[in-house]
Amino acid sequence: MATEFESTGDIHDLIRMVDTLLGENGCPWDRKQTVEDFTKYVRNESQEVLDAIEARDWDNLREEVGDLMFLCVFLCRVAEKEGRFTLKESVEHLIKKMIRRHPHVFSDTEVSGPDEVVDNWNEIKKREKGEHE
Repeated sequence: MATEFESTGDIHDLIRMVDTLLGENGCPWDRKQTVEDFTKYVRNESQEVLDAIEARDWDNLREEVGDLMFLCVFLCRVAEKEGRFTLKESVEHLIKKMIRRHPHVFSDTEVSGPDEVVDNWNEIKKREKGEHE
């Protein structure tokens, strides 16, 4: 029996679709995937995004970014199923990191231009990496 599915193009539709694929009546192939299975898919889709950018093929880029976005959501849901981390945790971590790395936007740091933004980003990233060692 087919599952009815409509999309408004909202990111929540993507999450709902992935949950349907991984659900009890979802796709058997999708349901058997593990986090480790994603290496080749992420590598391939990332390369296709890069190829589309380099070719300045915007229609293809739209498709490839969508494919990569699908894989990111799918990977998070599989990781959640395996008890590793949740999509929400990944998004929360990402938002906190982006806020930390943009103090010129989310704090009172002033920058003179894009070059200083990159310098600050690299310095913040270096401090973060030191905290995790």
